[in-house]
Amino acid sequence: MTAFRFIDLVQPVRAWLPEVEAPLKRQAFREKLLWTAVTLFIYLICCQIPLYGTVRQEGSDPLYWLRVILASNKGTLMELGISPIITSSMIMQLLAGAHLIEVNMGSKNDRELFQAAQKLFGIIITIGEAIAYLLSGMYGQPSDLGIFTSVLIVAQLSVAGIIVLLLDELLQKGYGLGSGISLFIATNICEVILWKSFSPVTIRTEQGAEFEGAIIALFHFLFTKSSYVSALQ
Repeated sequence: MTAFRFIDLVQPVRAWLPEVEAPLKRQAFREKLLWTAVTLFIYLICCQIPLYGTVRQEGSDPLYWLRVILASNKGTLMELGISPIITSSMIMQLLAGAHLIEVNMGSKNDRELFQAAQKLFGIIITIGEAIAYLLSGMYGQPSDLGIFTSVLIVAQLSVAGIIVLLLDELLQKGYGLGSGISLFIATNICEVILWKSFSPVTIRTEQGAEFEGAIIALFHFLFTKSSYVSALQ
């Protein structure tokens, strides 16, 4: 008899986990480029769709400096970003590397079970993070939101997190170029750079109202201030 292993617990639910089928043939470069563009388009759309039912909170974002690394966008479907993928991957790699779980990477069945376990952990972490964000009051007090709205917010974050998991799996299985994690992080960094350079939104500062985009603010100051030195500063 073979000893029971931890990854064997995933076997009963493995068939129920959402999965991207491997391509039947080798994808051409043009097809990979197309799938990568589609993946990127879905991610950017989710970054712009606000969560329904949230209450606008005043004050600074406590996760502002982490959002670039996590490829997340506050108040949108991409609130969680790639944090569930990274967390589940780190946990499974740590358990396997420390030999806390028995897995033979030379076996195809073990590799598939390991990936299924990693995906299952990702879904569980996604739901857990969604509930934690809700209970923290980030979208308003749960007592004020009500049960229906609270469940709806958790459902939106959970579905969006599962979509990110599938998009990453889509690229890793050979449909696209690279991995979803690196693609989403690079895209988020580029988006932040472009927005901080050309944003037409005005913000209040100690010197008064000014444009958020640095380049737009530069030309605005050059035309409105009497001194070019103070405008450049």
